[in-house]
Amino acid sequence: MVTLIDYGVGNINAFVNVYKRVDIPVKVAKTRADLLDAEKLILPGVGHFDHAMSQLNNSGMRETLDELVLFKEIPVIGICVGMQMMANSSEEGNMEGLKWIDATVKKFDETKIQQVTRLPHMGWNDVKPVKDRHLFRGLEKDAIFYFLHTYYFECNNTEDIMAVTEYGGEFASAAHHGNKYGIQFHPEKSHHYGEILLNNFANL
Repeated sequence: MVTLIDYGVGNINAFVNVYKRVDIPVKVAKTRADLLDAEKLILPGVGHFDHAMSQLNNSGMRETLDELVLFKEIPVIGICVGMQMMANSSEEGNMEGLKWIDATVKKFDETKIQQVTRLPHMGWNDVKPVKDRHLFRGLEKDAIFYFLHTYYFECNNTEDIMAVTEYGGEFASAAHHGNKYGIQFHPEKSHHYGEILLNNFANL
């Protein structure tokens, strides 16, 4: 069973539809009680860092999520801003992150980007796994995913980098530390590549 954290930020229905297509049980959590039987957690997110953190902090689920992730070690994956929230902090805002992965979220340096339209980083791009980890099983070669972001996730420990993408230089487009995973791209918008990845997460 995969549990989607619905704190008012992110396209929950898109993830529900993906899991229904691949015939994997999924539920949506809007309260602390909804989380108590979670086996796998998905933390989606879009928009501004501080807004997303405020929404989660005010949802009544933050304390329970910390307990599930940090003490019970339930597998969790943060997606887009959901990944950025797992860091210590972000240059986009002033609030503290969840501090689930030792990282800082930084803004891309536009002077290093060759594209005419520099920010946000938007559209399809390669994702190259740098370590043999189960999340990218079947996606080791030629996998592309959909991105939409202006800030990127900088791991303080390079061992936490799971995959990289090129955009004005390489950045960590996926991270992993223990039971905690983060991906900067949108698997729910990435067709069969995204389905494979979400299926892999459900079967960790």
